[in-house]
Amino acid sequence: MKTLKKRCAMAAAIMLSLGAVYVAGCSFGGDNTASGLSSSSEAAISLGGTLSAERNTPAVRAAKTVGPAVVGITNKAIVRDWFNNPVSTEGVGSGVIFKSDGYIVTNNHVIQGANEIIVSLSDGRSLKGTLVGTDALTDIAVVKVDAEGLPTAEFADSDDVVVGEPAIAIGNPMGMEFMGSVTSGVVSALNRTLDISDRRVKLLQTDAAINPGNSGGALVNADEKVIGINSAKLASTGVEGMGFAIPSNTVKAIIEQLMDKGYVARPYLGVSIFDKQSAARYGYQLNIDKGVYVFQVALTAPAGKAGLQRGDIILKVDDKEVNSVSDVRNAVADHAVGDTVKVLYSRDGQEKTVNIVLEEVPQES
Repeated sequence: MKTLKKRCAMAAAIMLSLGAVYVAGCSFGGDNTASGLSSSSEAAISLGGTLSAERNTPAVRAAKTVGPAVVGITNKAIVRDWFNNPVSTEGVGSGVIFKSDGYIVTNNHVIQGANEIIVSLSDGRSLKGTLVGTDALTDIAVVKVDAEGLPTAEFADSDDVVVGEPAIAIGNPMGMEFMGSVTSGVVSALNRTLDISDRRVKLLQTDAAINPGNSGGALVNADEKVIGINSAKLASTGVEGMGFAIPSNTVKAIIEQLMDKGYVARPYLGVSIFDKQSAARYGYQLNIDKGVYVFQVALTAPAGKAGLQRGDIILKVDDKEVNSVSDVRNAVADHAVGDTVKVLYSRDGQEKTVNIVLEEVPQES
């Protein structure tokens, strides 16, 4: 021991005589330049648990800021087996807390058909969730838990999102065992459209890995704000890196209506229409060169009140040609309840124009 102390003392004396202090296993501060470190290297050293600039990436910051607001959602449902016996099933997805008093946004398909909703918080608690409202078209739902002071995520303006910027997905792929998983990539494309029930829904595309269980989780930018709610993954042989998220601006608008009404109020014409493709699916042959065929009209609906009849052919809505069911529905969807649309239609070979005041789609009881 005495010999060791003498050696350490001699080594210290030698180093002091050289005008520099080197201490193994300790940090006393001092001039890093003297120890061979540049000022830029100094910023790259982790001290006291603080990450260096190189390690403190957008994904790290997003995980720290938004991660606590991402929850697990377990959907407990009852289904019937082959013998018509009730069988309990569970599905797991993700959600994002957007209000500290327990309001959570998720996907409609995550909670669809649920008899019971269990929300697993990042702090380890599991709480019973109640459904506030849901919108199948945009695949958005709002769930509420009885809690206060919860961590929340902030929404970004998705209209400012640009292709190529970092995109970080946070969720629970493959179930609660992998809760809070973080994957990163970039925004691959804007305004991608998927046809859902003859309606086009605009989505953000990302190459950040999104797997089953990520649905309802957050897609976050480098500013640690949510730019979208992960909703779908294009699954096809040989296709990788194509995930989709509902833009945050769409999410915010849907959330507002779900919290206010429990549903989303949308305008409608009140007609059943066919184009050539949809008519063929029902066994009809439609012999028209353009437009869509009015198969049925509800007399008390906006189109019925305006005088449209079965057999009319709608050619234009607001001076835009419509040659498919989705064309008409998207033209109407661009408006709000109470707006007036101009419809050009053909009846018995004669073209006529009518103004139709859009009303709210009746809600199923």
